[in-house]
Amino acid sequence: MKKFDSDTLYYFHQGELVDAYQHFGAHLVKNNQGEVQGTRFTVYAPHAKAVSVIGEFNDYQAWIHQLTKIDSAGIWRIEIPENLEWKSYKYHIETYDGRTLYKSDPYAFFSAERPDTVSKVYDIDGYEWHDESYYQNVQAPYTRPVNIYEVHLGSWMQKPDGSFHTYSELVDLLIPYAKEHGYTHIEVLPVVEHPLDQSWGYQGTGYYSATARYGVPKDFMYFIDKCHQEGLGVILDWVPGHICKDAHGLYMFDGQPLYEYRDPFIRENVGWGTANLDLGRHETRSFLISNALFWMKYFHVDGFRVDAVSNIIYYLGNSQHGVNEGGIDFLRKLSHRVFAENDKALLIAEDSTAYPKVTHPVEHGGLGFNYKWNMGWMNDTLKYFAKDPIHRKYHHSELTFSLHYAFFENFVLPLSHDEFVHTKRALVDKMPGDYWQKFANARAYLGYFYTHPGKKLLFMGQEFGQMHEWKDYTELDWHLLKYPMHDAFHRFNRDFKWLVQQEKALHEKDHDPDGFAWIDADNNEQSVISYVRFAENRNNHLVIVLNLTPNVHHHFEIGVPMPGKYIEILNSDAAKYGGSNIYNGLPLNTINEGRHGYEQKIALTLSPLSVTVLKWSD
Repeated sequence: MKKFDSDTLYYFHQGELVDAYQHFGAHLVKNNQGEVQGTRFTVYAPHAKAVSVIGEFNDYQAWIHQLTKIDSAGIWRIEIPENLEWKSYKYHIETYDGRTLYKSDPYAFFSAERPDTVSKVYDIDGYEWHDESYYQNVQAPYTRPVNIYEVHLGSWMQKPDGSFHTYSELVDLLIPYAKEHGYTHIEVLPVVEHPLDQSWGYQGTGYYSATARYGVPKDFMYFIDKCHQEGLGVILDWVPGHICKDAHGLYMFDGQPLYEYRDPFIRENVGWGTANLDLGRHETRSFLISNALFWMKYFHVDGFRVDAVSNIIYYLGNSQHGVNEGGIDFLRKLSHRVFAENDKALLIAEDSTAYPKVTHPVEHGGLGFNYKWNMGWMNDTLKYFAKDPIHRKYHHSELTFSLHYAFFENFVLPLSHDEFVHTKRALVDKMPGDYWQKFANARAYLGYFYTHPGKKLLFMGQEFGQMHEWKDYTELDWHLLKYPMHDAFHRFNRDFKWLVQQEKALHEKDHDPDGFAWIDADNNEQSVISYVRFAENRNNHLVIVLNLTPNVHHHFEIGVPMPGKYIEILNSDAAKYGGSNIYNGLPLNTINEGRHGYEQKIALTLSPLSVTVLKWSD
């Protein structure tokens, strides 16, 4: 706990305090020998008439421990000469208009498990980390493989009685699974404390509290520590734009808008039932930027997927309401602080707008993210693949349009939770055709996903062909792996993710137009596309061909970049993946004749509803 001096007050009120969690909230006061001498509570409530801390240590009586206002801008403090670790508490706030509010601590390090809404005194210090080797070897993401597994911890896998696994228990379940299946990162849906399971953490009340649903904060540190020891990065889904409106949370914290906008039109997010935070307000910035750095410093997270960036760029997420300059400035300051803390961090914008330079550096006029979700690719390709193959030739541009802008930003291709809930159906179920065709289409779709420029994010359950959309109240349908088609689909995804890791052509130049070239983008009549992915060494390249109809094509000719031979290293129609086992078994020798603008060509067999990956060899 740091000293709360005039400089601290100044920086807090200027929006520049980057360790606000060291000054606000509940802290154990220790002497030089580390012995606890008392507990200090500090809260920001400028509109309050009086503030008390109530808890199990004073029978929730407000008159016993009243806070003192320590500055004119509304910071209140008390030090109680007792060790109150693990004790529950709330702030009792009296307003000038006669109301009494009972609020959880915005800076609490721990909270009681729902449905209780109290905060708990918790010593956040003292965890002993063992991830030094990970930090010594971790590389910047741009030229390395990034395969992100998006996970909701409560419904990934549950105990037989339907209860949640703890952070510590997930160490032995989730980490080996993610590592075996070729993921490089685990992205967890928000783990900030939140009152309603069905909000998935997106309507938070405790931004500094790792949710008690799965254990205590140091258990979550242990989980991340173990991920790092196994070479896995951890990304947090983070929601700086809007807050839960439950009475005990940040909303109207001291009886008036404090962290949120005063103007009800831009404050009230009616569609989500949330309130938008005022990101131009200095104290809100100190709260949020400190929060991001808190997760990095104390939990060693590798970055953030920032939720609903469009709702930050534009008021209410609508360009017709105007650009939110306060939000833009906040994002730029956030970027500066995050990358100053870890220059290899991932800062990913979930943004559906066409706002320019989202992933460009601030000094070049950008917002400062280093990645953005490519939601245009996701929407276009899912629409295309949902169509019966007989109609696909009329919608060919939906398949190829993304390459017109694929290198304007640094993109992550997201197949995220939002696409597999609320009647949108699971990935395999979105596909047309009978049972076999659904899986064949899904394999071809994921083949395009894995070989398209950009980093990759896949939501849990889609890797083994979950047939029902995500049910947040129960675990994934793991029993499906007993069925051969699901087991084969699982194997296909695992093998392709490892291919992305092993083949430099599939990750080294994800953001460089020199790493991609069409062979034939215009064969809409047959619904076939072909292209090349190049590594830095252009001799190291892969040829990818997708056949998106049930027709088999023999002696199908395409141009290729170099003379030699092309070896099929993956075919989604292989029997081990649940396909019909039509494939190219022998190396395909080039023919010295021009085709598709290249001087060489090959003739191959295209299996039905498939992706074929060929590697050049001399």
